[in-house]
Amino acid sequence: MKIINLLLLAFLAIPLTAQNNNEKEITTNVNDVTVFLEGAQVSRKKNVTVDHGISILKFTNLSPFIDAKSVQVKAEGNITVLSVNHQQNFLNELQKSSELESFENKMSEINRKLETENTYLSIIREQIAFLQENRDIGGKNQQVNVSNLQQAAEFYGKKLTELKLSEVERVRTIEKLVEEKTKIENQINTISSKKEYPNGEILVKIDAKQKTSFPIELSYLVANAGWFPSYDIRAKNINEPINLVYKANVKQDTKVDWKNVKLKFSSANPNTSGMAPKLKTYYLGYNTLPPSYNLANNAVSGKVVDRDGNPLPGTSVMVKGTTIGTVTDFDGYYSITIPNEESRLSFSFVGFETQDIQANGGTINVMLNEDVSALDEVVVVGYGKSDKNISRALAGKVAGLSVGAKKKNESIPVPSVQKENQTTIDFEIEMPYTINSDNKNYVVEMTTYELPAQYQYYAVPKIQKDAFLIANINNWEQYNLLEGEANIFFEGTYIGKSLMDVRYITDTLEISLGIDKKVSVNRQKIQDFTEKQFIGNKKVEIREWEISVKNNKNEPINMIILDQVPVATSEDISLEIENISNGKLTKENGEVQWNFSLDPTQEIKLNLKYAAKYAKNRNLILE
Repeated sequence: MKIINLLLLAFLAIPLTAQNNNEKEITTNVNDVTVFLEGAQVSRKKNVTVDHGISILKFTNLSPFIDAKSVQVKAEGNITVLSVNHQQNFLNELQKSSELESFENKMSEINRKLETENTYLSIIREQIAFLQENRDIGGKNQQVNVSNLQQAAEFYGKKLTELKLSEVERVRTIEKLVEEKTKIENQINTISSKKEYPNGEILVKIDAKQKTSFPIELSYLVANAGWFPSYDIRAKNINEPINLVYKANVKQDTKVDWKNVKLKFSSANPNTSGMAPKLKTYYLGYNTLPPSYNLANNAVSGKVVDRDGNPLPGTSVMVKGTTIGTVTDFDGYYSITIPNEESRLSFSFVGFETQDIQANGGTINVMLNEDVSALDEVVVVGYGKSDKNISRALAGKVAGLSVGAKKKNESIPVPSVQKENQTTIDFEIEMPYTINSDNKNYVVEMTTYELPAQYQYYAVPKIQKDAFLIANINNWEQYNLLEGEANIFFEGTYIGKSLMDVRYITDTLEISLGIDKKVSVNRQKIQDFTEKQFIGNKKVEIREWEISVKNNKNEPINMIILDQVPVATSEDISLEIENISNGKLTKENGEVQWNFSLDPTQEIKLNLKYAAKYAKNRNLILE
């Protein structure tokens, strides 16, 4: 009877073994990646051979940050895809990079050395304590002669000196090891975050009518990747076109390296603005102050750390709602140019909660908290030949499942990041690229443009006594530019950073090429006319300013100067414009504009004079 039971159990185990053998583990490489401003579309391709019947293809060693709802499978041949299931494998962690393993081995070696040095240091200190506790060389009834005392003093001094020097040497060695350990820890943090992540897996259940080989393509959207644009703008002089290098700054920490992949950058956000100073309307009224101007350089800098104060290198710092961004360096520091004081900065780092902070200061330090949110949910989708029984069995039982007929060479729509009032821009990189999962910023040069430009100098001496060189570019829409930081080079010299902000412009793109010190601008008050007069029951105050502009260049330039006069806000205040040197006055906001040309070494002087009349028993604050 026992033999029959054993045979029965063995017989029942055969189908289970056969069923388990139908699960086939598939290893693939990343072939194509479309990087969005936030996230990336990853595509993997493989030729697979399966037996007749139902099989489960397990795609392993995938990123743990897959958006389960975005998983799509495309397969050709005489097969039916029954289901697609995304899951996390917490038992098998993703394979570490050789670089990371090398640093971890160094860390282990340093820890062993530290343990040895601390042991030696502990023994030395015990010896010193023992020596100090046993300094007495005679007993209570024993006389100590000079010879014994001298020998004991020499021994004690020699031994104590030897031990103290050994102690100092061990302490210095430990300090060096601790310093080296800190550097390696920072490097490890740069390559990978502190959290351990599971191995992402996708299970594809198929039904093959016969033993067959077929191509299969797996695509999905993955987080912890993205890009932002930056530019190099070079102008040789004001008579030649601008050379603009369009670059993508891409980084990813998906825990899977992208080796020699076909890379595409996709975005949907052309926008605008300008870096030169802007005037505020000067409203004139009782107890009303003239407008004030803060000469901020539109730059924010700071440091990003975790709760323990450790720097977080590779943290993404983005201007909220734009493509302007940067990343923190090895020590967690960053610097970014912002469009205006209303900007908000978004700080994100894999494994930590994202923080949005108002950019209301020149220095913003941030501490990120570790993210303890739950892992992605499991979602099933499927593609394949239509089978009414399968459709009926699966429909309504698993959320997100879709089973339908697939035509030959039918393409599956690629998920894309879509935002309102934006046009998607795609840049395909012809040569294969490798982007490792190491949190490092990789710069990819996408394209170079020669931009015909009209150059114009622009100054607001009331705010800043500098002349800005502005390049005006028509038909800029054809270049698919996004807002981002730009490195400015003029006449072969690095000028500094500016901002390519194309969000609000219309037909002409203005690029600020920075300050040209060869154009002198000055504004000073003429004291003789800064006086008060009393006429009847009215008080009259007169103000006069002189603006001088000199071209110290060897070529003629076009110049725009902006200034302003007050705008009265009360009926008993009258303002009389006495002299604006043929400038153009905009009455609504009091802006005065001069537009003129200057030959080499030529200097021009402009006058701005006005008189304010108001009740003499009232106080009016004029600049």
